[in-house]
Amino acid sequence: MRKLEGQVVERCVRQFDAANSEDPNLEADGTPKELSYARRMSAWLDRLAPQAPAEVRLAVRAQHICRWKIPRTTYPSGRTGYLRWRRDLGRFHADTAGRIMRECGVGAETVQRVQATIRKERFRTDAWAQTLEDVACLVFLDHYFEPFAATQERRDMVRILRKTWRKMSSGAKDAALTIDYSAECASLLKEALGGGGQGQSSRTR
Repeated sequence: MRKLEGQVVERCVRQFDAANSEDPNLEADGTPKELSYARRMSAWLDRLAPQAPAEVRLAVRAQHICRWKIPRTTYPSGRTGYLRWRRDLGRFHADTAGRIMRECGVGAETVQRVQATIRKERFRTDAWAQTLEDVACLVFLDHYFEPFAATQERRDMVRILRKTWRKMSSGAKDAALTIDYSAECASLLKEALGGGGQGQSSRTR
């Protein structure tokens, strides 16, 4: 697989961001939500794995590319509908990123490898896919945990946190315990982990 040149990577990132800038859903500061999410993903990758290869950086930046185009509401309610939505989203994100990368001059083998990472194929055995999963979990805990928890029953949120924790590598778990949580979120995480988080404690604001 040919090494990606820095200019090609930067071109891909610009095009990913241009696509995400079309998100009609906005953050409080007016930033398109998927553009904000992509930037948060890259920021956490820089913290967790600063030496990650360019292919992982592209996969992380494009993980939710244009997600608003396939809303959850277009699928049946319940777990079966949710799983089908997630599966179709993975394919959609990989296809969208692949098209942009090819337009930017990325070779076919590299495109396929990045797409497999976006789909998180074999993330338990593939280091790139595990890194992407780690970053996604950290972004959730850092930026989306608190507002999401406000919409959930406590027992359901604890179950979600336990499931999230099982997906993460040991390094990502250590990083998660450095996040500045609200008192309520810290309490939920402590309950989910059965105490202080494998002998450690999370920060509380």
